[in-house]
Amino acid sequence: MRSPSPPPGAGEGPLAGLDPGRSKCGLVRTDASRHHILEACVLPPEVCLERLLDWQRLGLITALVMGDGTGSQAWRTRLAGVLPVHATGEWGTTLEARRRYWKIEPPRGWRSLLPEGLRQPPRDWDDIVAQLLLERWLGHPLTRTP
Repeated sequence: MRSPSPPPGAGEGPLAGLDPGRSKCGLVRTDASRHHILEACVLPPEVCLERLLDWQRLGLITALVMGDGTGSQAWRTRLAGVLPVHATGEWGTTLEARRRYWKIEPPRGWRSLLPEGLRQPPRDWDDIVAQLLLERWLGHPLTRTP
């Protein structure tokens, strides 16, 4: 099955996905085919910016896709002229990411006994939000490389 064409202006090559926030950011990086997540992390904003700039300098990403919510304008301003930035809607991604977390990391022990709606992931899941933003923009799901 052929994957859908990339959005207009998408170019080619690996992408970064960013869920911008004031105190922490979710950040992911795809492979060149844009089908697999190679790196995923939750970082403070300044560390996240450094990581993005390193990836860009090393040729590990060609563009950034980020949410259009909290703090996105500040990120667009900071990255202007450095990296192509594409924004996509963030609506509903937090709840969707919580559900996806349990697909990526199936619950074990007592957590498996709780109904999904009562399960709280044991870590921040902003990286999964960043993945969902990329998936929305690309129009296809991404897999995670262990």
